[in-house]
Amino acid sequence: MIAKRYNFAAQFAGIAGAVEQAIGKALIDGNYILGPEVEAFEAEFAAFCQVRNCVGMNSGTDALILALLAVGIGPGHRVAVQANTFYATVASICLTGATPVLIDACPDTFLMDLEKLAALDSIDAILPVHLYGLATDMGRTLEIARLQGALVIEDCAQAHGAMWAGRPVGSFGRVGCFSFHPSKNLSAAGDAGGCVTSDAELNERLRMLRHLGQVDQNDHRFIARNSRLDVIQSIVLRAKLPSLSAGNLRRREIAERYRAGLTGLPVKFQAAGDPGEHVYHLFQLGSDCRDLLLDFLVSNGVDATVRYPLPIHLQPAFGHLGLAEGSFPVAERLARQLLCLPIRPDMSDDEVEFIVDTVRLYFERVAVNVD
Repeated sequence: MIAKRYNFAAQFAGIAGAVEQAIGKALIDGNYILGPEVEAFEAEFAAFCQVRNCVGMNSGTDALILALLAVGIGPGHRVAVQANTFYATVASICLTGATPVLIDACPDTFLMDLEKLAALDSIDAILPVHLYGLATDMGRTLEIARLQGALVIEDCAQAHGAMWAGRPVGSFGRVGCFSFHPSKNLSAAGDAGGCVTSDAELNERLRMLRHLGQVDQNDHRFIARNSRLDVIQSIVLRAKLPSLSAGNLRRREIAERYRAGLTGLPVKFQAAGDPGEHVYHLFQLGSDCRDLLLDFLVSNGVDATVRYPLPIHLQPAFGHLGLAEGSFPVAERLARQLLCLPIRPDMSDDEVEFIVDTVRLYFERVAVNVD
């Protein structure tokens, strides 16, 4: 058996014909830039996130950059963010001219250590990342933000449909930022992203920021980029959105099977959170012999991988921050230990069992001999 990381064909089961028809119509109609399909997806995704507005953009990275710019973040500002996130989260801060202030991870949740966040001074904004699909404690985050007079912008790129205290992520901060990259729980057929907000003024500014600073055709109010969500991607996203919640539920079921099947082994898992809080964009498995385990899994048909093997502060791109090895010990340890097991809504129980059996085989037979 081969346990694949992705199965793109399965994502279109039952909707392929409707998607092809809608794309064909858009091509013939010349409906290429913004327009009804984009507006319809924006309205539907805003409702899903329980906010008033969604502004579609061409990538999750641009969603982060434009959200920061929209709330006024720029040179001289300090933005708190965790040290074990994806490059784009921190790069977006730098690209506004602001300074990222890195915070170590919590060893249980793998999310931003909020006690370390609370100890900081002079923070202008907080950028919590709902990493791997687990919602950050937004109650505590907002409390810290209020005490520090800081804005909150959520990075929801890996957490479509994750909840905190019964509310979807993205609905807590001034803006929530999403990626719809083909790997995500809600995925386009190429690059795509968007921001969600209930702030009417911010909504209008985001729309101008993605559309060359225009308030109307040829009426440019400020310098801005072109970052519009593509019509074809909107069609794909609209077709997939109705099945997102069911897909997230299946991801949770698979995660529970992993946890139950791998209990008793010398491995660790990310905290599961309360019901509904985790949507398992990635299922992370921690091991002190990560690289040997990874090689064994891959050689035996399990398409496991490592995400973020080098923490932000050790990436050459962020050398200007002047942060040495040892600055964030939890983030560094997670980078050495974690690997991702395949997790897809279309996975069969047999496929999950095969992955569990392969992991157990490594520890029961191979790891003993290695030791």
